[in-house]
Amino acid sequence: MRKLRMLLGAGVAGVCALAVLPGMALAAPTAPYTALTVDLGEHRAFPVTKSAAYDKSNASVSVVNQADGLFLVKAVSPADPTEVYAALAAEPPPGQDWAQGQTYPASRVADAGHARLDLTSTNGSCPESSGSIIVQDVRRDPATQLLTAFAAAYRFTCAGETSPITGEVRFNSSLDYVAALSDPSSVDFGSVHLGELASKPVYVRSLGSASVIVGAASLGGTNPEAFVISADYCSGRTIQSGSKCLIMVKPRLTRAGQQSAVLYLPDNSPAGRRAVPLKVNAVDGVKGSYYPLAPARLMDTRTGLGGRTVKLEPDTSVSLQVAGRGGVPATGVGAVVLNVTVTGPTADSFLTVYPGGSRPTGSSINFAKGWLGSNNVTAMLGAGGNVYIYNRSGYTHVVVDVVGFYASTSSEPVGLGRGGQYQWYEPYRLFDSRQYEWGPLPAGAALNDWVDFGDYNKHVRALVLNITAVNPQKDGFLTAWDGADIEPGVSTVNYRAGKVVPNLAYVETQPCPAGGCGVTGAPRYKIFSSATTHVVVDLVGVIDDGTVADGLRFRPNEPIRITDSRIGQGLVKALGPGETGRVDVADTAPGMLDDTTQVLAMNVTAVAPDKNTVFTVWPADAGMAKPTASNLNPAAGQIVSNGVLGVLGPQDAFNVHNLTGYANVVADVVGRFYLYPATASTTTLSGGASRRPVVGTGVSGYERG
Repeated sequence: MRKLRMLLGAGVAGVCALAVLPGMALAAPTAPYTALTVDLGEHRAFPVTKSAAYDKSNASVSVVNQADGLFLVKAVSPADPTEVYAALAAEPPPGQDWAQGQTYPASRVADAGHARLDLTSTNGSCPESSGSIIVQDVRRDPATQLLTAFAAAYRFTCAGETSPITGEVRFNSSLDYVAALSDPSSVDFGSVHLGELASKPVYVRSLGSASVIVGAASLGGTNPEAFVISADYCSGRTIQSGSKCLIMVKPRLTRAGQQSAVLYLPDNSPAGRRAVPLKVNAVDGVKGSYYPLAPARLMDTRTGLGGRTVKLEPDTSVSLQVAGRGGVPATGVGAVVLNVTVTGPTADSFLTVYPGGSRPTGSSINFAKGWLGSNNVTAMLGAGGNVYIYNRSGYTHVVVDVVGFYASTSSEPVGLGRGGQYQWYEPYRLFDSRQYEWGPLPAGAALNDWVDFGDYNKHVRALVLNITAVNPQKDGFLTAWDGADIEPGVSTVNYRAGKVVPNLAYVETQPCPAGGCGVTGAPRYKIFSSATTHVVVDLVGVIDDGTVADGLRFRPNEPIRITDSRIGQGLVKALGPGETGRVDVADTAPGMLDDTTQVLAMNVTAVAPDKNTVFTVWPADAGMAKPTASNLNPAAGQIVSNGVLGVLGPQDAFNVHNLTGYANVVADVVGRFYLYPATASTTTLSGGASRRPVVGTGVSGYERG
């Protein structure tokens, strides 16, 4: 992750370098100067609305002065004379004259101990104020006693404010002045969901006649820990007149509520520093959380469900409405988890499920002519709540079932509550019928299985499993569900006779009833098989109830290819027998990750291995041995894919192991799981979640339907 941040920094640095090139600078003011600068700093935006430097280049600047020392400089909109940007009135104490080098305490009305200092605009004026004015240059006409040149620095504070507005005024003076202005004057991020990526620029502009010398940036104020300086190209620089530099700031939120801070930059202006107020309303909602659903069919081209009555044609995309169907809410959904099945294809091909717009290069399911199979696909929804399904070659029937969705807003879906977060596990084998006394799961029967997490049981809403059919006697399918009622009319794994076919599955659970499982309250699920087959079940994750420490939320994207060993992307070559490849995501997909990303939702494809083989994916550089579980079981010559929730190691990398022969590897990312700040166990967002151990698991037998 450190490497990624360096790469990002280098990219922004190039942009900033262009911003401060002398050739890009605006023309500097020329002497003699008539100008008014206004720097709000931490003062509220009243009576002026923003920080600015006004001169003949951007305003109509007029000056009024009287023999008694009254001085008024006014900056007015060139397009609208009634719009006064800023007007500064100054007058020495009664009976006194302005004296060069003298500092005068000031108030809105001059008296024996105070000069007059009043700042106004079309926006209004302060009924009470205080401040000071330092006279730097003063010259008069000997005959009229009118000012012929005047220069001063001022500080003006409305009653009730703790920080002043500062600036400089020039009238026909050759004395250089510094106008160091932040753009914008303050940064309001508005409402930001905890964990959301939000970053905004702050430019420091040098708009006076003299260069701005900038010191080291820092954060202060009420909640400095709630923000971070993500890029800094101002500290230690000298910004020539007409040029600018850039600082990027972003929220680093760990709790809900209004939070504020101040970005400070020491400089050589009259204020002595830039002070840019920062504000954010952190929202602790359900965005990115997962809602399991009872599996529901959305599309079946064999029956016309979903509006399609024929096979998908070659090189064609079709739209499928998802939101508002199958238990998916009509609004507030960012992505859905689908089981996509292909049956009867007439050619080798692939499908891509995507949200619309330009079709991405990634694939969602790869298949051979005549193939029957399915793949777990997480798909980002388009603006209309739909997805597009693209078929590359030939003609094929397509079946789509939905099993859950991820929220796209902070508001809870009506009637569905808070939503769950993902907790990843090292693959843990829950069941293997090859080692079970009753043998393979019979046709028409269901496996009644449960897993015990102890006190954690009450938080479990769904299990994320890798379910594998091994050597089925006939073509058929497996269906996984919570076991509460009869099996739903959908499929989870579709298989051909004699094959080894895995699929990732999000399976909603129900607590074991008393006497109905080995442990009352343990999460229960069932798996039905239409044909006799061995079944292997591996646990790879849990969907909790959204309250458990170190839960992960989901941020979807359209499919993005990060690995293709055929062209040297991510992996330099095909994997040989027993070989492990390491994919460095920060290198192969710069900008994809941030320091809270822990897991990638991927579609991993094995491309035409020369022998039957097994692919296994696990985090790199984490001191973790290769799991015994598999993610893919491709046969020789096949192009086969499976959904993989790939955990990243400490250097943002994962391993891919190939068992036998030679095979190319392709990986497409469809989203990222990030550590959710509101439930993170540390405020540093460093991860390192403590997984709740599996206490026990068991089978309550095979049940006939």
